Amino acid sequence: MKFVIQRVTGASVTVDNEIIGKIGKGFLVLIGISQTDTKEIADKLIRKMTGLRIFDDENGKTNLAPADVGGSLLLISQFTLYADCRKGYRPSFTSAGSPDMANELYEYIVEQCRKCESIADVQTGRFGADMKVELLNDGPFTVILDSNELM
Repeated sequence: MKFVIQRVTGASVTVDNEIIGKIGKGFLVLIGISQTDTKEIADKLIRKMTGLRIFDDENGKTNLAPADVGGSLLLISQFTLYADCRKGYRPSFTSAGSPDMANELYEYIVEQCRKCESIADVQTGRFGADMKVELLNDGPFTVILDSNELM
């Protein structure tokens, strides 16, 4: 599982010319799910993500978590995080989870994040849709959580 976390001052996702998710200060999170991912792996990454202290404190040090700043989450599924570009010029996505399995795990992640009382708001994209994502990356500050590196 991979979470690409971007610290933002604002972000939105649009499907069919309609904004379906929008946040202010918080994290835009692109979520990639592989064939071997589980709810237990998701739980570990969710704990790590929601505890990340990458917002500035009063001294300008990255020392505050989303809960400390009233931060929100915009969660976007993105199977292309599992693109394999080792051969040729057309990426292979065979490592990505099957749509049914990945959607189930994505919905689980959304549900668990919504249970986090410390998160101000959780917004989402639409699994499998053609989405247009806009963001104002704050910093820019981008962190990648990869379950293969955290387990």
